[in-house]
Order: sequence, then C-alpha cells, then structure tokens
Amino acid sequence: MSDDTHLKQAVLDELKWEPSVNAAHIGVTAKDGVVTLMGSVSTYAEKHGAETAALRVKDVKAVAEEIEVKLPSDVKHGDAEIAAAAVDRLAWNTSVPKDAVKVTVNKGWVTLTGDVHWHFQHDAAADAVRRLWGVTGVSNQIAIKPQASAVNIKADIMSALNRSWFSPEKIDVATTDGRVTLTGTVEYWDERELAGNAAWAAPGVTSVSNDIRVN
Repeated sequence: MSDDTHLKQAVLDELKWEPSVNAAHIGVTAKDGVVTLMGSVSTYAEKHGAETAALRVKDVKAVAEEIEVKLPSDVKHGDAEIAAAAVDRLAWNTSVPKDAVKVTVNKGWVTLTGDVHWHFQHDAAADAVRRLWGVTGVSNQIAIKPQASAVNIKADIMSALNRSWFSPEKIDVATTDGRVTLTGTVEYWDERELAGNAAWAAPGVTSVSNDIRVN
C-alpha cells in the first residue's frame, strides 16, 4: 500500500471515528501529505469538524477543504435571523467582551469584525456562531489589540515552550513588536498547533505566523 493510499484511509477512518461528522458524505484524496476533503454537509459546524479531524491524523501536513454546506430544505433562516441569533450567542459568551464584536451576514456567511485583547477571545467569537443553523461560513476579521507590552514576547514564548516538552532546538521564535514567527520541525500536526497556541498566549502578541513544518 502506497503512503498516499495509507494516509487517505487513515483520514477516512478518523472521519468515521469523529461523532460530529457524517463520513459517508465526505470524499478524501491524499498526495504527499496534503489531504483534500470534498462533498457536502448540512452544517458549517460539521464542515469545521471534518477539517479538524483530518488535521489530527499523523503525517497530514495540510488540508485543502472543498466541502460545501448544503442546508436541509426545512431550514429557512434568513440573514436577519442568523445575525440576531449570532448577536445573542455572542452576548451570552463569557469569553467574548461585551459589545466588542460586530456581525454581518450575507447569504448565510457570517463576518465578524471588531477589536479584542486576546487571541482566545478572537477564537471564542467564531466558535460561538459556527454552530448556528443557517450559517454556511464564517470570516473572522476581528483584530487583536493587546493591552500588554510586547517587549518580552520571545522570552515568554520560549519559557512556555520549555515548560511543555519542546526542546529548544526544535522551535525558533522571531518577534517584531507584537508579531511572532515560529519556525522549526515537529513530527505531528498537534505539536505544531500546541506551539502556535503557546505563542498566542504570550501577552502583547498581535499575530502569529506558524511556519513550523510537520515531518
């Protein structure tokens, strides 16, 4: 069995294992570690879940996601209804600062704008609206404008990585003001994601370019 065939089967098995995804509706191709997902699902949350599941598989280097969201015929929520539901959901989410995020909806596609202080708040806003009926996609354009100084970002990130299990020689951190670039190599996608999350947690970070390669 070729490496591509083995990887394709591993992704298919992971999609079947993921309870939030109906794997019967999703096709998979694999070439040199790049996986393409195709097909259609009934919710944007399921589409996101399929991509997340594929990225968990060993040897997956990247995912090209071509899944289409086709809403069930009995779901007839208009843009105004979706926008109202999104605003309500954001208001009830304790991770999203009050009145910090604005919502626009066009044919089911939700765009989020505004300013927050932390990356987890940026992600929490998208998570809050991703599972709403009628949503076909989410563009998270929320800006991160931290209150903390960017002076010690590199040292803070390296300390965080070393508190985990990363060896100093595996990851390199470069910073310019609040912008962070991560380079190096890891064995699994989860390791790459963990390093990115550690960088985002440093006070003063405004952006993270995760250029770590998965071998």
